[in-house]
Amino acid sequence: MYVQIEGLDFSYEKNEPVIQGVSFSMQEGEIVAVLGSSGSGKSTLLRLLSGLEVPNEGKIMIDEKMLCNRQQFVSCEKRNVGMVFQDYALFPHMNVEKNIAFGLKGYSKDAKKKRIETMLKLVNMVEKQHAYPHELSGGQQQRIALARALAPEPSILLLDEPFSNLDADLKMRIRQELRTIMKQTQMTSIFVTHDYDDAKAIADRIVFLENGQIKYEETL
Repeated sequence: MYVQIEGLDFSYEKNEPVIQGVSFSMQEGEIVAVLGSSGSGKSTLLRLLSGLEVPNEGKIMIDEKMLCNRQQFVSCEKRNVGMVFQDYALFPHMNVEKNIAFGLKGYSKDAKKKRIETMLKLVNMVEKQHAYPHELSGGQQQRIALARALAPEPSILLLDEPFSNLDADLKMRIRQELRTIMKQTQMTSIFVTHDYDDAKAIADRIVFLENGQIKYEETL
């Protein structure tokens, strides 16, 4: 399996577990939605996967690399994990091109330019390369956030409530676009949501989280 998560436990305070015994695995290129209500532990699970939090117990392995267990912990900047945040977190002082370029550390000038062009074409935003975030619609900002996350070719993509800031009509259009892009890039992806319709429209499988525990899974 490409992703292996085994026995994850985490609590912000003693005796108040937020994640309890979470285990699941993923194949490469699979899209898994983690579905649950507010406070179910969804976003905390993403923070554990990205390396922003350290689990009390359990292990995380991605692409045959051990990211954390009792003996070791790989920091977030060394995990090669892509993140799309709820508010997109685009840099307001940078145009679209520079936002995408931000994560391309170690690329030559030519390689960086080529990668940016590829990403802009992928998300159909070539004509907006010199625009600033405040000049973009919510849907366009989300596409740029996605392009920025995908640009460094991460081993896994994590999305935190990616549709929460979009109106209903736009959300329905963007959902299909997002699934198409993730499948086109064969990107192994986990996104958290409280909306079953979002999960069903995008994911290959849904993991239902309740009080920090996986209650059941549904394959679509």
